[in-house]
Amino acid sequence: MLLLVSVDAYAHNVAEGDKGYIQESSGVLFFPFLYLGAKHMVTGYDHLLFLFGVIFFLYRMKDVGIYVTLFAIGHSTTLLFGVLTGISANAYLIDAIIGLSVVYKALDNLGAYQRWFGVQPNTKVATLVFGFFHGFGLATKIIEFQIAQDGLIPNLIAFNIGVEIGQLLALGAILIVMGYWRRTASFMRYAFAANTLLMTAGFVLVGYQLAGFAAS
Repeated sequence: MLLLVSVDAYAHNVAEGDKGYIQESSGVLFFPFLYLGAKHMVTGYDHLLFLFGVIFFLYRMKDVGIYVTLFAIGHSTTLLFGVLTGISANAYLIDAIIGLSVVYKALDNLGAYQRWFGVQPNTKVATLVFGFFHGFGLATKIIEFQIAQDGLIPNLIAFNIGVEIGQLLALGAILIVMGYWRRTASFMRYAFAANTLLMTAGFVLVGYQLAGFAAS
């Protein structure tokens, strides 16, 4: 039973207090939903692992900006589309795909696709597509909370802005740490190990979600 509770927590990673607030709220609550969006991104380990993989070998801020913007566009589009249309999918399966996005990026950083298949996937397209899944995963959870229709659009916009603010805060922290690490001799020496751990974390996330799906 404890395992099933743990698995459910991994699949539905919106805190119970936040869930209750969303369900009970009505009307335009811009700043509370802004806060909830930022909190989701800062504490969303699946999003942060993917972003960590995306920027791992990006040295120029211009490139970081391009990839993060693509991820934000994907994330924002499906978050708003999913909630406004009521279209959803099984949360466990969506989260399993999000876990696979982490695995994909780790393998990409390791040069696995070029080595195994002789081709290099378009990393920009992949970042956008996986952004769609990340946003759709959150939309699926918000739909389950039956958010009030009164003030729905402003609150969703506020939530989405909060998500992007949280993403920038988390990204800033990651870039500061990566900046220091890249200036050391150990960076290239341990880059392989870091991405292997990233891939392992992705597989663990997939396993939790599939276990939750099987038990649901």
